[in-house]
Amino acid sequence: MNQNSENEDRILLHGMVFHGRHGTLSAERELGQPFVVDVELHLDLRPAGLSDDLEKTVDYSEVHRRAREIVEGEPVNLTETIAERIASEILEEHPPVRSVRVRVAKPHVRLEDTVLAGSAVEILRHRDAPA
Repeated sequence: MNQNSENEDRILLHGMVFHGRHGTLSAERELGQPFVVDVELHLDLRPAGLSDDLEKTVDYSEVHRRAREIVEGEPVNLTETIAERIASEILEEHPPVRSVRVRVAKPHVRLEDTVLAGSAVEILRHRDAPA
């Protein structure tokens, strides 16, 4: 059994849907569209599990709130920028998080005459990674 529990413990938030006005096309900026966000936090959950103390973990309602503010906030061109901002905020605001995986998807993407079920970007950022 792996003694390094922080590498295996995770808090998962899946399928958070927010309305944003991001993209390079004028229609994306004018009409907006749904963005589906998944966040995976890697941290040691043992102290919280043993103590039943919210202060010893990450309150995922705060992660949800911040992801919503970013997606529903200032428009950007790239989905990559949204993911990067969410990951950066989580690592900055929650010191126990060792790494974070963020997936941002745009359902129902149109490329020329093709309609895709969606497109997504997924990033993994570590606290110790150089900027």
